[in-house]
Amino acid sequence: MLNIRYEKTTNPKEIPGKDNPLNFGTIFTDHMFIMNYETGKGWFDPRIVPYQPLELAPSSMVFHYGQEMFEGLKAYKTKDGRILLFRPDKNAERANNTNKRICIPEIPKEDFIQAIEAVVKMDKAWIPTKPGTSLYIRPFIIATDPFLGVRPSNTYLFMIILSPVGAYYPEGLNPVKIWIEDDYVRAIRGGVGEAKTGANYCASLKAQVKAHDEGYSQVLWLDGVERKYIEEVGAMNIFFKINGTVVTPKLNGSILPGVTRDSVISLCKHWGIPVEERKVSVDELFEAAKNGTLEEVFGTGTAAVISPVGHLRFEDHVLQVKDGGIGELSKKIYDTITGIQLGEIEDEFGWTLEIK
Repeated sequence: MLNIRYEKTTNPKEIPGKDNPLNFGTIFTDHMFIMNYETGKGWFDPRIVPYQPLELAPSSMVFHYGQEMFEGLKAYKTKDGRILLFRPDKNAERANNTNKRICIPEIPKEDFIQAIEAVVKMDKAWIPTKPGTSLYIRPFIIATDPFLGVRPSNTYLFMIILSPVGAYYPEGLNPVKIWIEDDYVRAIRGGVGEAKTGANYCASLKAQVKAHDEGYSQVLWLDGVERKYIEEVGAMNIFFKINGTVVTPKLNGSILPGVTRDSVISLCKHWGIPVEERKVSVDELFEAAKNGTLEEVFGTGTAAVISPVGHLRFEDHVLQVKDGGIGELSKKIYDTITGIQLGEIEDEFGWTLEIK
């Protein structure tokens, strides 16, 4: 168990009012969690301090070799005033899987969760209550050795910052338009595609800019070898409902194992809906659209929860999913997950953790 020390801010910021817009990732709370690591000493000095700039040497390894990881989850305030986290144990597990892949020391799951609980409790007044809002939690680790050379760092900082947020997409639950990328590659099997590290997102920027210029919200990536099998969207996993069966690409080492992805699969199985985790080609997708068996397409992720997809573009072909609206299953999944997160639906799965 962590022995966390606390330093309360002497200059608290103004908490946004209910009518203030909460653009995703632009506002940060009063405090943050920090913990240090040194080889031979382990993780030490866990503390919550005022949110502030970091002081790092220009030679810090994170700047030159990109050894860093991050996670994302949310805290919610229920109508009766309780504070709930959604499946933080899965984020802790995924964080350590990323740590193992990029040679960052692991953090015990119970310490990871305790740190989150502590800093959220410290800044609980910042949790917004307007529908569609939440407190976004960003744990991350950076390599801090002042050294120019390719090797794992001997020192690290583990930090958690908090941000009150509205909907990830300004259009809300309205269907988004997705660009299927056929030129650039984000990740390949054996790389770091399954790790939540900045390199994956940096590699996606060029295609993301291209897609935005063409009026599309996100990029849907293909496999990096055959360039025909669908993998994931830049900020989401992807699902297709084809002829009554929910299909999603199988985790293969280059796809992020999403917490919401896992939740959707569990819900569908619980409801008796057939689910397949397998390869899905672009050709199969367009053929299903052509013969009328493509019923729904939706993305899943912590930030947006569920993003219905209304249009897909591949090369010069544009595919409209059914009538371009929100699918019945997409809406049911969204309502169920957000209902559990907000404490409005019974949590049959033990997914929520109350912060007391």
